[in-house]
Amino acid sequence: MLDVLADRTYRHLFAAQVVALLGTGLATVALGLLAFDLAGDNAAMVLGTVFTIKMVAYVGIAPIAGAFANRVPRRAFLVALDLVRAAVALCLPFVTEIWQVYVLIFVLQSASAAFTPTFQATIPDVLPDEARYTRALSLSRLAYDLENIVSPMLAGLLLAVISYNSLFFGTMIGFAASAALVLSVMLPSPKPSEPRGIYDRTTRGIRIYLATPRLRGLLALNMAAAAAGAMVLVNSVALVRGTLGLDASALAWTLLAFGAGSMIAALLLPRVLDTVSDRPVMVGGAILMVLTILALAYGIVAFGLVWPALLGAWFLVGLGYSAVLTPSGRLLRRSAHAEDRPALFAAQFALSHACWLVTYPLSGWLMTQAGPVAALGVLAALAAAGIVVALRLWPVGDPEVLEHSHANLPPDHPHLHGQRHHAHPFIVDDNHPRWASHL
Repeated sequence: MLDVLADRTYRHLFAAQVVALLGTGLATVALGLLAFDLAGDNAAMVLGTVFTIKMVAYVGIAPIAGAFANRVPRRAFLVALDLVRAAVALCLPFVTEIWQVYVLIFVLQSASAAFTPTFQATIPDVLPDEARYTRALSLSRLAYDLENIVSPMLAGLLLAVISYNSLFFGTMIGFAASAALVLSVMLPSPKPSEPRGIYDRTTRGIRIYLATPRLRGLLALNMAAAAAGAMVLVNSVALVRGTLGLDASALAWTLLAFGAGSMIAALLLPRVLDTVSDRPVMVGGAILMVLTILALAYGIVAFGLVWPALLGAWFLVGLGYSAVLTPSGRLLRRSAHAEDRPALFAAQFALSHACWLVTYPLSGWLMTQAGPVAALGVLAALAAAGIVVALRLWPVGDPEVLEHSHANLPPDHPHLHGQRHHAHPFIVDDNHPRWASHL
């Protein structure tokens, strides 16, 4: 897997991702402490609002940013967004009112909503070979999982010698280092093949996404992953600290079990995907999550909740979660031309977070109002529905490209470029933006 780091451009981009993630993790810890300082017993409400603002920014800003990502040099765009994030992190230690936190978080997450999909869309241009790109996706998944482990540990060590406000300076350093690493390499910046209006650019990514069968299936699997993931991320604290009555370290180990499952899947997936196609791997991961959640619900009814069972369940959910999410970049890569990838990755970013915007509050409400068994059952049913929809929408025989002929087009048609017969990403819908003019 690590052989992809031999590519200097990718190595610098991966390092930029890692340092930015570490900075983000420090900010997460510091935000919780800042919220408690400003709001006291209402800190949970403040943090809930912060996470809602984050999701709203992701869902609303990403498609707009993706529409304009290919209008400017990609490297300059990414560096500018990193610098915006660094500037916001620098302001956070000086806030004195809760509304100031909300404004700064919206700016920060809006910049992230523009940065992340554009960054993700750049990787397949840097690593055009699918096998190498698959390994890069697994490394990216590992980076996210390690951030969940390393950042809290690092924050704990730093808090022994500095105040929590100083953690925001660590966040600023992380974003500034990310900007420097991106600036140190040359990045491809594919240009649109034809001029488009604002509406076309803004909606293009979502139109391509929803017109592509494999991506409609991916959206359904995103809902399955969000349902299972929300059960883990939202309700683990209630299960461990409330139902089981264990301490904070037990909560850390419980979340670590989920992260460990995700990391192991990310390590295994490159070899698996060399021989098995994406669809059975992703659907199999989703089925594993559903069966595990249902088994845990049954275990609670029959025997009560025990911590080893919870650890094992979250480990298996982590395996399935990574199996669903890690290959998604491969589907996006093969579903659009290079100049459309920022818009398509932005659409995936927005739509997947829209799923979380549904499952986060649903998970918490079910746990509070009806208890763990009902929460597990309803979220498992939602994830199962996502699997059924994915199986219906995503064709079994899903080729990477579909050969088609341009023999009947006039010689000056812009899509010919001297070729009468070539391949486009496999889209079967006649209204797909790439096909509408020549099907």
